[in-house]
Amino acid sequence: MKDEQLYSIALTRIPGLGLIGIHKLVDALGSATAVFRNRKDLCELVPGISPKQIKALDCPEAFRRAEEELLFTETNRIRCLTLTDEDYPSRLRECDDAPLVLYYRGNADLNALKIINIVGTRHATAYGQDICIRFLEELAAMLPEVLVVSGLAYGIDIHAHRAALANHLNTIGVLAHGLDRIYPSAHRKTAIEMLEQGGLLTEFMSGTNPDRQNFVRRNRIVAGMSDATIVVESADKGGALITAGVAGSYHRDCFAFPGRINDEFSAGCNQLIKSNQAALILSAKDFVETMGWSEDKEKTSSTPQQRELFPDLSEEEEEKVVGLLKSRPDGLQINTLVVDTNIPVNRMSALLFELEMKGVLRVLAGGIYRLL
Repeated sequence: MKDEQLYSIALTRIPGLGLIGIHKLVDALGSATAVFRNRKDLCELVPGISPKQIKALDCPEAFRRAEEELLFTETNRIRCLTLTDEDYPSRLRECDDAPLVLYYRGNADLNALKIINIVGTRHATAYGQDICIRFLEELAAMLPEVLVVSGLAYGIDIHAHRAALANHLNTIGVLAHGLDRIYPSAHRKTAIEMLEQGGLLTEFMSGTNPDRQNFVRRNRIVAGMSDATIVVESADKGGALITAGVAGSYHRDCFAFPGRINDEFSAGCNQLIKSNQAALILSAKDFVETMGWSEDKEKTSSTPQQRELFPDLSEEEEEKVVGLLKSRPDGLQINTLVVDTNIPVNRMSALLFELEMKGVLRVLAGGIYRLL
């Protein structure tokens, strides 16, 4: 395990390789350890790899920095999670651009049965703050085991974290920098509380500054490790809309609270709803019912249940979706399919993914699903 951590961190430090190149190597060999131990044979083992990339793996500086980071994690009680670690977020592992390494400090289960993220503008209004409070208070009463993820940023993020803490829900802050600091520093007290009721997670090594581009990378982790993205408030541009877009590309469910048409920080939510990129919700009850989680709540068992990647899918449901798409050769978006078939969003997402994997349909720009 220690070897895989060392090799995984080192692999992220190889110049010119990039995340796509890293995944290509790890997917082909099965682990970062195997990549380095079979370096001389990579030409035969990994089709398309260049001699330049193989030569780049001979990088003592990458290993020096990896050893330094492992010492930092051990000293500061930080867990180093690699793709092969069973505690690595399994939902995120499904994504093509999943980080090779995550650094985590906290006590929450990153593979909890139900995980949501709440995102929105950094300029939260009283309306947005009230939504966070009311939504999580109601959700905690219905699903006290749910894990709430956000980005510890100003605005909706921090209000979501604080509302989760107030309602005794575990909450994870995904950071755009290393765990040697808290940004913004004004949220340090909340971050410390989260270590006892959730945690802090990042793909960035210690010493990494919260640079602008890191926040975009951070957003894919927020979306990828969650079952659903909930946008509370957003202007017509911003990080919350990026997170919603990434969630859609990962076949995750997306929801948005509507606002008045003239409100600047409701424009993004209203547009997501209008374009069928997000389902409209008004309460936690709406959300839980749309996800089909109210049905899960009614099921009781004396034995622990292992999370299923997809719910049980029926041929009847598949036929219903295919039949509807046959009648609409130009394709349909997921919200229209949900309404017309009366199939819950989470089941519909699974059905569409399954049909896509079978080569029955494909997703086009704008989230349009069309039969092949």
